[in-house]
Amino acid sequence: MKAIKISSFGDASVLKLAATEPKPTPGEGHVPVGIRAAGVNFVDIYHRRGTYPLKLPFIPGLEASGVIEAIGEKVLDFRVGDRVAYTGHLGSYSEYAAIDAERLIKLPRALSFEQGAAFLLQGMAAHFLIHDFRKPGPGDTVLVHAAAGGVGLLLVQWAKHLGATVIGTVSTEEKGAVAGEAGVDHVVLYTKQDFVSEAKRITGGRGADLILDGVAKTTFAGDLEAAALKGHIVIFGAASGPADPLAPNSLMAKSMTLSGGSLPNFTSSREDLLHRSKDVLSGIKKGWLKLRIDHVLPLAEAEKAHRLLEGRQSMGKIVLKVAD
Repeated sequence: MKAIKISSFGDASVLKLAATEPKPTPGEGHVPVGIRAAGVNFVDIYHRRGTYPLKLPFIPGLEASGVIEAIGEKVLDFRVGDRVAYTGHLGSYSEYAAIDAERLIKLPRALSFEQGAAFLLQGMAAHFLIHDFRKPGPGDTVLVHAAAGGVGLLLVQWAKHLGATVIGTVSTEEKGAVAGEAGVDHVVLYTKQDFVSEAKRITGGRGADLILDGVAKTTFAGDLEAAALKGHIVIFGAASGPADPLAPNSLMAKSMTLSGGSLPNFTSSREDLLHRSKDVLSGIKKGWLKLRIDHVLPLAEAEKAHRLLEGRQSMGKIVLKVAD
C-alpha cells in the first residue's frame, strides 16, 4: 500500500510517498475503504508543521472518498462496493484506510470522487460557522476573510442564501473576481485596502454583525475594530498564525462576543454528522451551493498541493487523486 508519510515536522518537502504497511483488514465496526480521492485542508499543514503535533511517523489527511472493500463485524448500514466519503480520520493521503463505519456517509452517485473529497470537511465547517454562533439573515452584514478559499467560498454562498450582505477579503483581483462570482457583495483587496475602514464605510460606520476568521494573527486585531456593536467574531483557523492574546474585559466596550470553532466538536455524534452532511448535500443538489475544485493532483504531488495552499495560490479546493 502506498501513502504519503511524514517522519519529521517541517515544510512541504517532508511529504514523502512511500510503500507502507499492508492494506487494512476489516475490524469490528470498521470497513476498509479503497481511497479514490483525498481532500487537502489547512489542518493538514498544521499537522505537517507540528503546530498541532502528532506522533511521528504518520500519514496525513483527514478527508477522502472511495469505495468500501470489505465489511467488519457489526457493520449494518453499508455494503461492499458502496461509494462513501468521510472526514475526521487521520490517514487519507493513502491508497486504503480502515474507517469506523459510524464516521462514513454514502456518496451520492451525482457526485464524483473528487467532489466527494471536496465537500465534507469544508462544507460542514461552513455549516456550523453559519448556524451555530450567530445565524445571519436579511439586514445582517457578514465579513468573511479569505473569501476565495475553500471554506470562504462556501461561507459566502451560505450567508447569501440566508439573505445577508457579505464583505469578503482577498489578496488579489483574480481572487476578488472568484469571490464576486460566489456572491460577495463588497470585495476588499486587503493588500491594497484596509478592511476595517472598508467594513465601516460599507456599513455606514456600524461594522459587521458576524466576522468569520480563519486567518487569525494578521486579521484579529482588525476584527475587533470592524465588528458592530454586539457583533460576533468566530475564529476557526490560523492561516497566518495564532491570534494575539486578548483581555476578555476589552470585549465589554462593544458588548462583542468572541467564539472559537473546530469541526470535530460539531460532528462528534453520528446524528450531527448526518444532519450537517445532509444539509450540505442538499445545498449542492439544489444548486445554490457550488463546489469549486481548483486543482486535482496525483497523490505523489502532495508536496505541490501543500505549497499551493500554504502560499495562498489556490481558489477553492485542492484534491489529491489517489486512484481511478
